[in-house]
Amino acid sequence: MAKIVGYIAASLDGLIVDGNDDLGWLYKYDDMDLGEHDYRTFIKGIRTVVMGRGTYDFIERESSPWAYGEKRTIVVTSRPIENPKGPLEVRSDVDALIAELRALDDGDVWMLGGGELQMAFLERGALDEIEIYIIPEMLGGGRSLFPLTGFRASPTLISAQAIDKGCVRLHYRF
Repeated sequence: MAKIVGYIAASLDGLIVDGNDDLGWLYKYDDMDLGEHDYRTFIKGIRTVVMGRGTYDFIERESSPWAYGEKRTIVVTSRPIENPKGPLEVRSDVDALIAELRALDDGDVWMLGGGELQMAFLERGALDEIEIYIIPEMLGGGRSLFPLTGFRASPTLISAQAIDKGCVRLHYRF
């Protein structure tokens, strides 16, 4: 059974993009030494990437090439995607998608991007673990890591670690 995980960075004030829906604040940390937790190491264990439509639209607007290669990529949306940037599949039913993902046995699943889809998975008990990289930046406005939906949980801390450039890695199990 596939493990469904999150791997995301957030500002110290709990935001994932600034008030202009921009990640520029995060790019100055691209050379940060994450050691064994580096993205390139993380992505090797991932077979399936799942993202919401907002995250896909953000990626599609970027000039960089499709970053997910041969990984199974699923966008959760009810709207068709014309001329997709990379090879992907579309799903609209979150419950059916969770059942589909749980049946996979060829690698883990990464919940990529913003907190809305991650929250939908959390509310259904379907996000197993999350790594959150707290970046020492205060953005003052933007989109929060998790939308406030009334959902409550008490995840178990697996580890907390100070890393390069004043950042902190938090790893939780739900």
